[in-house]
Amino acid sequence: MKSIKRLFNILRESSKNIDFTIIITYIILSLTGLVMIYSASMVMAMQGDYSDPKFYYFSQLKYTVIGFLLVFVMAYLMPAKLLKDKRLQLFMIIGIFLALLLTHIFGVEVNGKSRWLEVPFLGRFQPSEFFKIVVILYLAYIYNQKYQKLSAQRAENLLPLLLVGGISCLVLLNDFGTWLLIISIIAGMFLYSGFPVKIIFKVSGILAVILSLLIVVRYVITGNILSGYQRARIETYMHPFSDADGTSYQLTNSLISISHGGLTGAGLGNGIMKLGYLPEPHTDFIFAVIAEELGLIGVIVILLLFIVIVGKAIYYSFKASQRFYSLLCIGIAIYISVQLFLNLGGISGLIPLTGIPLPFLSQGGSSFLSISIAVGLLVLAAKEIKRETEA
Repeated sequence: MKSIKRLFNILRESSKNIDFTIIITYIILSLTGLVMIYSASMVMAMQGDYSDPKFYYFSQLKYTVIGFLLVFVMAYLMPAKLLKDKRLQLFMIIGIFLALLLTHIFGVEVNGKSRWLEVPFLGRFQPSEFFKIVVILYLAYIYNQKYQKLSAQRAENLLPLLLVGGISCLVLLNDFGTWLLIISIIAGMFLYSGFPVKIIFKVSGILAVILSLLIVVRYVITGNILSGYQRARIETYMHPFSDADGTSYQLTNSLISISHGGLTGAGLGNGIMKLGYLPEPHTDFIFAVIAEELGLIGVIVILLLFIVIVGKAIYYSFKASQRFYSLLCIGIAIYISVQLFLNLGGISGLIPLTGIPLPFLSQGGSSFLSISIAVGLLVLAAKEIKRETEA
């Protein structure tokens, strides 16, 4: 009885500085994702190997519960000082490098890509999703340390970028969309790091030269800068209706699905394009199903929820007195906003398709757990920032 009372007191004390707006928004988006995953996938699940309309729903429900628990533990029980522990940073970098490397050796192939790793008793997961979190935590830690030494040499500022950039090449080999998101996080956090403009320009110039050399090497070895499927996606982007039954099939049906929604939508569960016309309606193209069934009003509401979380992250990044929390918050803001843009831009024809899932809403365990950890880190950072402000 005493232990329960002690736990209750700890939770009550921890609740004082928690930003519940972030948690509530996260819960609403996650539960909306569950509903839409069921609506988008029930026909496909029945027609596939599962013969259970709730297969993808229950699969996502399991990860949703785990994600909620992660956010709760990080918000209430995790000590903030753990994030700055040097041993944790080293463990994360080594661990994610080995996981990405093993993916290329023993990876499970799905839809022609080996992006998943099968772990006994834990199941299948996608290491590249968790690499996003590692990049945010590592750069926040390392540039918080280096900013305190403004006399740091250019090489010292470049090495962390080369480390995470080099590891990201393992992602680039089979997942260009996720690599593009990771590079956006790296670039955004470096530009926000607070270093003098002179250092930023010098380091950016060196990285541009390195990238140019890599492009030249790829062209010399393969004879092409882009792979066949990448060129096809660019061609589809330039001429979306040129081959509606071939390379443009995904984008064409996505645009048709979005156009069906109108202002109020066809109604939850009444979408037509998910009935075999729209590929992967429960993952990359789930927003097209949302637009068709919930209409423009539903789309606006969901986008407003995203704006709340990203806005909170940006707000705390400016409010933080410690550079570590400031960089952590801006990294999370970049993570969510860029992934949202890459997904919505792809399915709407604004940019070429990248195969990036929609945060919180797309079906996928690794993706949901990664974004849940990001929210948990944001809540923890916000709590520490508010505590410092009050003190």
